[in-house]
Amino acid sequence: MPAASIRVPQQERSRATRARLLEATVECLVEHGWAGTTTTLVAARAGVSRGAQLHHYPTKAALVIAAVDHLAERRAAELRTEAEALPAGPQRLDRVIDLLGAAFTGPLFVAALELWVAARTDRELREALVPLEARVGREMHRLTVALLDVDERRPGVREAVQATLDLLRGLGVANLLNDDSTRRTALLATWKRQLATLLTPTP
Repeated sequence: MPAASIRVPQQERSRATRARLLEATVECLVEHGWAGTTTTLVAARAGVSRGAQLHHYPTKAALVIAAVDHLAERRAAELRTEAEALPAGPQRLDRVIDLLGAAFTGPLFVAALELWVAARTDRELREALVPLEARVGREMHRLTVALLDVDERRPGVREAVQATLDLLRGLGVANLLNDDSTRRTALLATWKRQLATLLTPTP
């Protein structure tokens, strides 16, 4: 049998194994936190042998960083797909903020919070996490600008977009221990009105 015909299925299996490991890692971070997430637990949850897990991700830090990176890219793609159905006009801003708000309360955000806290005292994790978070932050900012369809070359627009992301991140943290949906909805309704004013070009 030609080598190419063997290699492609092996590559596909390897890709599928990595995907299972990354999904299982995020699930473990959400359910058990950083301290309770072990590579052995992740491998068992993913249905992957310990040897296969070590082959793809030799350390816990490498595994969790890859998992958060993977899920961030997937969530960004989902947001772009969801945004294709958004209406034009004033309603678009409301819907975009709602979509982003959901992103800051979902599993990716919870998993990322676990890593932020752990990285404060774990040098290896911090050194790997800081550049990843910087890149994810830049990509989220660019995505928000695109979803809102605004020109951040206009004075104040970049700051308004970043303030929106900072607000959503803070509300996501507040929602971590208790259901904060009522207060969050009221705050976001007020911010949406202010943001619409900030982003509307002056005649």
